[in-house]
Amino acid sequence: MEWLWIAVATCMLASPSVKGNDWWWEYEEGIRHYSQEALNKEFPEKTRPVSFRHPSFHCPDMSPSPSVPSSVEYVKAADIKVIAALGDSLTTAIGANATNVLGIPIEFRHVSWSIGGYGSFQEAITLANIIKLFNPNLLGAAPGKTVHGMQAPVTETGFNLAVTGHNTFNLPGQTRHLIDTLRSYEGVNFEEDWKLLTILMGMNDICDYCKDKSLFSVDNFIHYMTVSLEMLMNEVPRMIVNVVQILPMQTLREVQKPTPGCLLQRSFCSCLIEPVARSPELRELVEVNLEFQKRLEGLLNSDRFFRDDFAVILQPFLKHADPPRLPSGKIDMTFFTHDCFHFTIKGHEELAKGLWNNMFQPEGGKMIVSSFSDPISLICPSMEHPYIFTRPMAANSGRSHLRSQAAVFLLLLLHVVLACLGLV
Repeated sequence: MEWLWIAVATCMLASPSVKGNDWWWEYEEGIRHYSQEALNKEFPEKTRPVSFRHPSFHCPDMSPSPSVPSSVEYVKAADIKVIAALGDSLTTAIGANATNVLGIPIEFRHVSWSIGGYGSFQEAITLANIIKLFNPNLLGAAPGKTVHGMQAPVTETGFNLAVTGHNTFNLPGQTRHLIDTLRSYEGVNFEEDWKLLTILMGMNDICDYCKDKSLFSVDNFIHYMTVSLEMLMNEVPRMIVNVVQILPMQTLREVQKPTPGCLLQRSFCSCLIEPVARSPELRELVEVNLEFQKRLEGLLNSDRFFRDDFAVILQPFLKHADPPRLPSGKIDMTFFTHDCFHFTIKGHEELAKGLWNNMFQPEGGKMIVSSFSDPISLICPSMEHPYIFTRPMAANSGRSHLRSQAAVFLLLLLHVVLACLGLV
């Protein structure tokens, strides 16, 4: 059936309705440079056989709480009823199981790292499929494929409402779409169900930075992220939001070295790929990328987005991630699609495992991946703290400050009482 999806995607390239879409234009421009032979060349090492199976995954405690928790601090994996995701092409899983370059416009949402619902955990490791081991009735996991540029109903996307090619200024619109979808979806108890949302956004801002340094500035990145998180906090009860730290993108320049045919990478991220090594333009982009990370940490390492039934957590596992390499030191291209920019299923599975592990690690003790060369091992929620870690350090310090104030007040009160009794 893959040929049918490729045919649909190819036809879409000629459609006037998508000519104005930057992603489609960049893709169409990129494939102009390929020969007919290169366009149709198959890459079986980048796809996943249907017969593939992972070993099973079990934890000592996979049960839900005795009753639905009211506090965001006591939510177990099995308590999550609804899963959702927002973002860009990394979350739509563009090209993740494509057999050749013509399959890149296919969005393999059902194997997306943060929300794919294809088969079971043994067939594809995604955050949704891990959580389904704890709660088989999880709602929202993406059930199938879509084609970029074509409208797709929620029955095909699930609550994977990411859009290929979107920048952070598009995030408030995605957020509004999600809130409205959750409110109206028949199977969701909007007020009572615990919801888990994952957001990864900002890489396209880096890729487009040189085209409009004002629009894609760090200030705008933080502004639109803040607007979106405030919308969620003000309108959605019982929600945990994973905001995943963006990648250090400079090393993606290396992905093109072993495969000179990776022409699409230049189309999709020209601001990163085109500057020459050690140029002022590249140094500026690297600094902007680092500033994006620092400012996101500054925004989320506080208790601004934390209340009794809502929390936003920065998951930092990608902060220093280096592309996967072979023993020779060369990039392991089986992790990258034919455009040498997006991830294949292998890459998505490592992202899923990194995110899951971060969710069950406390702030200050979260794993940060140095390289994807070594597969990540999944952890189980600890028996001592089987809950998703949501309390920020700022809230802990605030609680400590209140305790200190209370202690001082009690000492003063004791002193007054003793003075009245003539004992001091």
